[in-house]
Amino acid sequence: MNFQQLRSIREAARCGFNLTEVANVLFTSQPGVSRQIRELEEELGVDIFIRNGKRLIGLTDPGKGILKIVERLLQEAENLRQASQEYSGETSGTLTVAATHTQARYALPRVVQGFRASFPDVRIALQQSSPEHIADWVISGKADVGIATEGLTQFKELISFPCYEWSHVLVVPENHPLLEISGPISLEDLAAYPLITYDVGFTGRGHIDAAFSKAGITPDIVLTAMDSDVIQQYVSLGLGVGLVASMATEHSRQNGLRSISVSHLLASNVTRLAVRRGAYLRSYTYDFILQFAPQLKREDIVEALQAEPHGAGSNGVHKVDFEPRILKIA
Repeated sequence: MNFQQLRSIREAARCGFNLTEVANVLFTSQPGVSRQIRELEEELGVDIFIRNGKRLIGLTDPGKGILKIVERLLQEAENLRQASQEYSGETSGTLTVAATHTQARYALPRVVQGFRASFPDVRIALQQSSPEHIADWVISGKADVGIATEGLTQFKELISFPCYEWSHVLVVPENHPLLEISGPISLEDLAAYPLITYDVGFTGRGHIDAAFSKAGITPDIVLTAMDSDVIQQYVSLGLGVGLVASMATEHSRQNGLRSISVSHLLASNVTRLAVRRGAYLRSYTYDFILQFAPQLKREDIVEALQAEPHGAGSNGVHKVDFEPRILKIA
């Protein structure tokens, strides 16, 4: 039994049993992957995969149990590698952070700047994608840390920490009729104009949809995007009014836009930072997390990483309640 065999099993499951993709991931040949899998099955005396001819089409019942063990062994091997670097006194390395565009553009710059001052020999690889892909990258080990507002609590393989709370704001061009409304704006007021906001699954879009649905109002959403800057650009062109994250409006006035508070209409959002459950974190990774969410404590993070999940789909942490510590951003 060797690690290449274990990696072949894990990647076969991750790649939907497509051995060509597995070979690309492992930088080897398809026959080589097939041989590694076959040799491990022969050594264990059990079929791990269901086959249709030479094609893999699924996991056998024993294979499902074996896959969990394989994933745990490979994670512990990675933890061992990280620990050896830590104990040998190495302060260099690469910290891979996966985040949505909004977090990377507006929440992370000061944190990255402070982190680089503390750890000048650590390179930061910043990856941007959807919350679903961010979770996949952290679970697979392609990213050390994931940051997003939605989706990270849905995976039992992850531990996520609430970092800060924020609200959406409405952005409109200068001299827009909505600026003339005295008193709080209503959902009916918003629905009277074409709306531009985030794609489904991004940056609190779920709270926007929920508010209109609860009120029985169907907004005219004419354009969606992942990027706050893109949304505001199209608002400035007069295509509609925009709902964006509050931290994304720092330079709105320079673009001829005005912001209107809608915190009374839409539920607040919580940005979360996630790491893989059971992962060994380098000291500089802890430092990064604490710079991003200074209300957290290192011992709480350690306890959360070692705690068992409450159940499938649960991201709760035994004995640690982080929610009261969430920072609030207007």
